[in-house]
Amino acid sequence: MNRSHPIGIFDSGYGGLTILKDIRKQLPQYDYLYLGDNARTPYGTRSFDVVYEFTLQAVKKLFEMGCQLVILACNTASAKALRTIQQTDLPKIAPNKRVLGVIRPSAEEVDRLTRNKHVGILGTKGTVSSMSYVLELEKLHNGTLTVSQETCPMWVPIVENNEIGTPGANYFIQKNINNILSADPLIDTLILGCTHYPMLTQSIKMFLPATVQIIEQGPIVAQKLADYLNRHPEMESVCSTGGSVQYFTTETSNNFNNMASLFLNEPIEAKTIRL
Repeated sequence: MNRSHPIGIFDSGYGGLTILKDIRKQLPQYDYLYLGDNARTPYGTRSFDVVYEFTLQAVKKLFEMGCQLVILACNTASAKALRTIQQTDLPKIAPNKRVLGVIRPSAEEVDRLTRNKHVGILGTKGTVSSMSYVLELEKLHNGTLTVSQETCPMWVPIVENNEIGTPGANYFIQKNINNILSADPLIDTLILGCTHYPMLTQSIKMFLPATVQIIEQGPIVAQKLADYLNRHPEMESVCSTGGSVQYFTTETSNNFNNMASLFLNEPIEAKTIRL
């Protein structure tokens, strides 16, 4: 491949495609390279050490492929690996390159939306158990928020098995919504803490009071990325602007293409690589 400098988008699987879709919508001029570690997904049930190891391998691969800036479009990777990579690895392996995540942008958006400071987080087991959202929200808001979390183990399989909108899918969505609202009936802002979950937004809204606002990560991450590039012209200037996108997966490309097309509503042709 040529030595363009695309913005790298990494996810353990397919969910990061929802982030890529919104980033491309807001910033279509840049080149993008999406990498899904589909052969080793899911990350959510793996230990911190394993997620860190896998994520660092992916980041290094994206650097080798020309990316100067990488977005971890995966909540588990952002929760379990981002800080160590930023603080420990980048100074040694790539001091002029940057890796950003998806948790902080979503946490920052809470302040604009919540009216009563009662916030809910829906996520995978890995993201919820990491407490990353809770800790980020406490840091940003000085402990003034009441934060509740709910693990939604069936939501990713619902999306990836194309069961959206079925009675079985709605049963599990309603169950998890009821659980988190029972834990705190005052919740007025709900973070979708997994990149698959925007695919379920319409179903989620069926079981939420109209007063509860939903935070979807894609548009927020896209806006924060635009702000970041404006504030860091030294990084913006090295990101190539051909308007292209390439897809890579650690799984067979046919499997990836079929599922990715479901997320993006367009034909996808990916290439298989090894990490």
